[in-house]
Amino acid sequence: MSTTITRPGRMFRAAPFLAFAGFGAFWGVWGATLPLLRAQAGVSDAQFGIALLLVAAGALPAMLLTGRLVDTLGLRVAGVLLALLGVMGVVLSFASVSYAGLCAGILAVGASSGAADVAINTLSATVEKRTGRPVVTRSHAMFSAMVAVSSLGAGALSAMTDSLPVAFTAAAVVVVALGLAAVAATRSAPAHDAAHDAAHDAAHDAAHDAVAPEDAPAHSGRVSWRIALLVIGAIGALAFASENAFQTWAAVLLTDAFTASPALAAVAPAVFATTSALARLSAATTTLRRPIATLVVAGVIATTGGVLTAYASTLPLALMGIIAAAVGTSALFPTLLSYGLRPVPDESRGRATSTISTVAYLGYLAGPAYFGLLADDIGVQKAFLGIAALTAVLLATIPALSALKRARAAPSLDETPIPT
Repeated sequence: MSTTITRPGRMFRAAPFLAFAGFGAFWGVWGATLPLLRAQAGVSDAQFGIALLLVAAGALPAMLLTGRLVDTLGLRVAGVLLALLGVMGVVLSFASVSYAGLCAGILAVGASSGAADVAINTLSATVEKRTGRPVVTRSHAMFSAMVAVSSLGAGALSAMTDSLPVAFTAAAVVVVALGLAAVAATRSAPAHDAAHDAAHDAAHDAAHDAVAPEDAPAHSGRVSWRIALLVIGAIGALAFASENAFQTWAAVLLTDAFTASPALAAVAPAVFATTSALARLSAATTTLRRPIATLVVAGVIATTGGVLTAYASTLPLALMGIIAAAVGTSALFPTLLSYGLRPVPDESRGRATSTISTVAYLGYLAGPAYFGLLADDIGVQKAFLGIAALTAVLLATIPALSALKRARAAPSLDETPIPT
């Protein structure tokens, strides 16, 4: 008896790219309008810095809870949560006329962003599983590209109107439209495709040896799938910490170490984001077919970029280091996420994504702060050695991924929340 697998429709295959484009559009506008947000709220730098911490305060609990929501209600939740993020941006733009309104609005944005993050990553991993294409990495490339495009657009719009509500309303039009398109694209998709999972897993296991052989004894060091997800999340935290530290501090480096003008210094994060998008597109197929090799090569490149940046004697050399770091760090988390979620059955993928993403997000938050402490002690440029150390540690942890090979069949996660 043969099993017939229905090829996912074109719109379903496009759904992750629509979702990540909307997510990138929102965060590009966010980054470009932070000065307007601070000015409208009339707060000091210290107050603004504290308020921005509420992004994480809202995101973390939402990330933990959203996976269960997606597993229960289906993939179309991703588009709904993305549209909600666009609306929350508009709410923030009108509410931030006082410090209390600013804090409440940022908390709401953080919660909706964390929820959308988990949902769209679950969507991309599911489409990747059903199509056999490198959807996760290409979706993240779409995010990076849209951040670059929308930040430029928001900057131009803000220069013309000097209005925070106008910028976030324009973002909401794009984000809500893309969210609704993602809902439409996933409406008819089955939440769980057991037949496809079984057939695809068999083919993938034979081709790529992603897990242990069928005849491996049950007692041969099999680790809990739950622990394997936490390990992947912890490695992802190192990747995120490195990536966000470079993205956040690259412009400061050019200003402090090479006396670059503000306009020239702004080139650094733009170059980093553009390089990340191109690198993810270029390496997408390799991340799916050779994930461990991809992680090793990317880790080496990222570490080299950190060392080169730390010891660069000229601005062009520093930019070369930043570009190398972008190439390396950009491939790390998408590869980890794809590799970690591949064996997870449909009915548990949302909760698995919650686990990996929440743990990894802690690194995203800690990276810039870790760098700042180093910079205060040894200077901005030498602090990039600390980032190179993070990616070196990541390289040393890659053998821990062998835990996935011993988790032959990923069981459905039970109803107990996964501790993080």
